[in-house]
Amino acid sequence: MNIAEKEAVELQPTIISFVKDLPNICSLAGLACTILAIYFSVLGVFYAAMIGMIWAVAFDWADGLIARRMKGRTGSDRVFGGQLDLVIDIVSYGVAPAVLLLSFGAFNPVFLPAAFIVLAASAIRLSYFSTFGLSDQAQYTGLALDNNNIALVCIFLLEGIVPHEIFAVIFYISALGLAALNVSQIKTPKLSGNPRNVILLAIYTLGITGIYSWKLL
Repeated sequence: MNIAEKEAVELQPTIISFVKDLPNICSLAGLACTILAIYFSVLGVFYAAMIGMIWAVAFDWADGLIARRMKGRTGSDRVFGGQLDLVIDIVSYGVAPAVLLLSFGAFNPVFLPAAFIVLAASAIRLSYFSTFGLSDQAQYTGLALDNNNIALVCIFLLEGIVPHEIFAVIFYISALGLAALNVSQIKTPKLSGNPRNVILLAIYTLGITGIYSWKLL
């Protein structure tokens, strides 16, 4: 190993050093919310799962806003943060909704195809974005995955109002519809890039949290 290679190794940051980066802390907080959502989905405490799912979106949007406003972040910080965000997204917007769907369907095999499609669509959508990024008009190709959680927690408000069998069909079709939009060629704006939208999401998150907390009582 020559001197230049030794210096490169010495300058390479440790893995754990990226955890102290504030946007990454925010991303990991969102992952914690997702784990709680999955946990409560498996237990069948779906109202608590909804709270975890919407807070996962809130932290996801917050980490991007913080990252864009922070000064002094290195290129490695930005690249690592972007990769961390993508990995967490597959869990938050792919695994969590798939588990929710399976659990709500009492793990009936009929729900397996939909769960697979939801997870596969999220993996394909993220891989496409990782490869091509935003379109020329700074828009997403396909519906961004965070919109899935935003929509699903709203749709789930019908649970308890609509008969269970009917709602199960509505929820099943809704999940498939969102998955289809995720991999479609429609162009959608990057909502999380606008501070006003972040404020609106914060209000929505608090509202959803309040409603489902009341339902848990």
